[in-house]
Amino acid sequence: MTEIVEETLCELRQTFKSGKTKSVAWRKTQLSALRQLVKDNEEKVFEALYQDLGKHPIESYRDEIGVVVKSINHTLSNLDKWVAPTKGKLPLLFFPSRGEVLPEPLGVVLIFASWNFPISLALDPVIGAIAAGNAVVLKPSDQAPACSSLIAKTIPQYMDPKAVRIIEGGPQICEKLLQHKWDKIFFTGSPQVGRVVMTAAAKHLTPVTLELGGKCPVILDSLSNPSDLKVAIKRIVSGKWGPCSGQACIGIDYMLVEEKLAPTVIELLKKTMKRFYTESPKDANCIARIVNKHHFQRVQNLLKDPLVEASIVHGGSLDEENLFIEPIILLDPPLDAAIMNEEIFGPLLPVITLKNIQESIEFINERPKPLTIYAFTKDENFKKKILSETSSGSVTFNDVLIQFLCDALPFGGVGSSGFGRYHGKFSFDTFSHEKAVLRAGFFPELEPRYPPWNNFKMAFIKLAYDLDYFGLFLLLVGLKRY
Repeated sequence: MTEIVEETLCELRQTFKSGKTKSVAWRKTQLSALRQLVKDNEEKVFEALYQDLGKHPIESYRDEIGVVVKSINHTLSNLDKWVAPTKGKLPLLFFPSRGEVLPEPLGVVLIFASWNFPISLALDPVIGAIAAGNAVVLKPSDQAPACSSLIAKTIPQYMDPKAVRIIEGGPQICEKLLQHKWDKIFFTGSPQVGRVVMTAAAKHLTPVTLELGGKCPVILDSLSNPSDLKVAIKRIVSGKWGPCSGQACIGIDYMLVEEKLAPTVIELLKKTMKRFYTESPKDANCIARIVNKHHFQRVQNLLKDPLVEASIVHGGSLDEENLFIEPIILLDPPLDAAIMNEEIFGPLLPVITLKNIQESIEFINERPKPLTIYAFTKDENFKKKILSETSSGSVTFNDVLIQFLCDALPFGGVGSSGFGRYHGKFSFDTFSHEKAVLRAGFFPELEPRYPPWNNFKMAFIKLAYDLDYFGLFLLLVGLKRY
């Protein structure tokens, strides 16, 4: 396998050196081919996602296929503008020079995909890498084998195999890949594995983007209008259990609500869940299953604490044979339990009560920075406090998950929830180097004059840095360079 990785890397480097990937026409051709791949193999994608995660076709199109097609269309519409140099406004001190920022590809990049959205989280970073003009190695997740196999079989049929390669395998393959020098590593996954990736990258000073996760809270303020509260609950229910049964880095991990509102919220959650997912979600085939036995047991272990189990107010059915866990609501589980200190990544929703919803800010700040914070409130002052007094990758008010679909906004974490950003132009920027270009001329050229003018010159140089519009004057008196 080491030889295969080395041969692949060598071939991709030769392709990049040839300049082929820098052609805008080539980039557009590859992106169009990727879009056609997804459209031609739609049914196969549905089947693979059902095999790996039990996803319904509607969920698969919404969270996987649709995301990829939307991203490609947006990129193709804007690529000419993105690759063009942007003019830099230089101060008069540099007259008559001109400046610009020129985006250039990094080289050969390595992308690690995640298993929970094994199509979109694999192909969306590839879109950015290709748009920026790089050669790419994609490592799909081995925990979604059907999707990994589908990607490995179809990508070479549609895209340039000398510039885009797929390498399948488990942890040993990942270890082999990380032993080599890359021009960029893009990783989506857990913080634990993210640390391993970053440690390996540090040996080669390779830049890294880490898309991790964390315990993303939803703050539910006391909404005076009953219809507003119902809308909030509907969005919370669909956002918690709709995407991959809660196995999502941006999924809701826990809810913060005032004590007096908790009984009403619990009842609304139950009614809405029944309406959305029926009395028997497993039989209705409307919620994804847990990805494998290891993760099933991990989620199951979160409930084994007697005090946690006693806090369950809805659900609790687990089917290990079919890897299915029905939606579970817990009211005030112990804050020192694992369920409140580890990312749940499953269909469990702890509801934590507070005397005053303003306490939610302190509650969040006592924990690692989340990937996102959701808050349902009409209180503008409360919104300002959340923005100014908390830190997270993103904040979404009065809805959930939609920030992930917005190409105009960067997506990424902060602190332990990751760093770096992508989506839309931000994906292009992530896989590009912004090269500064300054174009100077040979005229005018004024020779320096030495004492007794040195002190005078020093004074004017200092003034030039303090007051930029003096630059032209200083140039004319021969002080520009000395």
